[in-house]
Amino acid sequence: MDDSGPLTSEGEHRIRLTEIEAQANVRAVLELCAAGRLRCSEKTSRPGSATVQVVASQLADGDFFSFESIASFAWPLLLQAGALAKINAGRLELTAKGRAALGQPPAEVIRGLWRRWLTHGVIDEFSRIEEIKGQRSHNVLSAVRPRRETVARALASCPSDDEWLVVDALFASMQHEGLDPSVHRSETALWKLYLGDAQYGSLGYDGYHRWEMLEGRYTLAVLFEYAATLGLIDVEYVHPWGARDDFRDNWGADWMDALSRYDGLQAIRLTALGRYALGLSSTYQPPAAPCEGAELKVLSNLDIVATGTPTKADELLLSAYAERTADRVWAVSAKSLLGALDAGRDPVEFATFLAARADTGLPGTLQTLLDDVAHRAGRLTDLGHARVIECADPAVAALIANDRTLRGLCRLMGERHLAVPPEAELKFRSGLRRLGYVMPGSLA
Repeated sequence: MDDSGPLTSEGEHRIRLTEIEAQANVRAVLELCAAGRLRCSEKTSRPGSATVQVVASQLADGDFFSFESIASFAWPLLLQAGALAKINAGRLELTAKGRAALGQPPAEVIRGLWRRWLTHGVIDEFSRIEEIKGQRSHNVLSAVRPRRETVARALASCPSDDEWLVVDALFASMQHEGLDPSVHRSETALWKLYLGDAQYGSLGYDGYHRWEMLEGRYTLAVLFEYAATLGLIDVEYVHPWGARDDFRDNWGADWMDALSRYDGLQAIRLTALGRYALGLSSTYQPPAAPCEGAELKVLSNLDIVATGTPTKADELLLSAYAERTADRVWAVSAKSLLGALDAGRDPVEFATFLAARADTGLPGTLQTLLDDVAHRAGRLTDLGHARVIECADPAVAALIANDRTLRGLCRLMGERHLAVPPEAELKFRSGLRRLGYVMPGSLA
């Protein structure tokens, strides 16, 4: 049985050991974000289909399925929840915290992401169970944070001695221990949830809202889409079609192949990374060489040659600072380094990365180029945005620029122009009126 790679067709069976791949993936996704290749809706915060495809193409072993997005959908949301990235004009951009994460141990980044996601997740995971309709009705779904924390407690109670736990056994244990991530606010709210038809398929009827259908499916979503993506659990799974039959008695279920994309999850096993992220272990020792990439040769002609197969994250980082000229060759130039600087990257990060991977150290030609680019970058300073005001003549400009109240709120540009920072505009307008002038136009 082939236990690696994404599941591709019905009838197949997979076991995915996620701990090592998750640590490679978090670096790759951060690099994608730094390169400006990830887009999310400003309204819903969800990644678009093109972004999901880009992420899937860069994951170490692909997504869990070749036909369905799970990890590739979760990663952009995790970056947002962890405050490592924010949406700007529809594009995900790394925050200062996210840029710092590029240089941190992947296990520490993942632990932080899990803990932040529990309290700051940007969507309700239950919304990914699309076959259950009526979720957007008023006052139907419960608060999501207690649900996440309940599943996290259930996860922390799993065997910690490398023992696999069958999902249905986990469900039974959760019900026995009262770990109930209830998704509905009340029994009345159940009537608004339905399969197929709001009247005939309502989940409010007795016997038609089994724990496995609601609380169980929510638990599967958390485990598969977030815990497994972050490498907290290894997973055993099959194709979701026909994997569970706990919804078959409901009206409208005859036309469904599965109730959710997570139905194929069969069993889970806590990883060492999972025990660390859940607070069950105070320290974490990564497996041997979990995320090491290929050794690099940095040549005096400023070519960088990978002598092995680089990781996806390493390829993205190298491409951020150098132009790829062959399968395993990148060319560094002043143009490529200045482009990286202009995109918000720090050449010091690049030099540190190369120094750690280069077999014979960095040649003097590269160090000279890095120093030259750093010098050029320091010759200009970004003073931010300003509103430019044109005066009728130099005398008016000088009068305003030298006024005791206004001179600290503007800067003279040439003879007839004044630059006013946005944060000073209200005070500047007030001072102008006191001086006997007014600046036409709105504050927008």
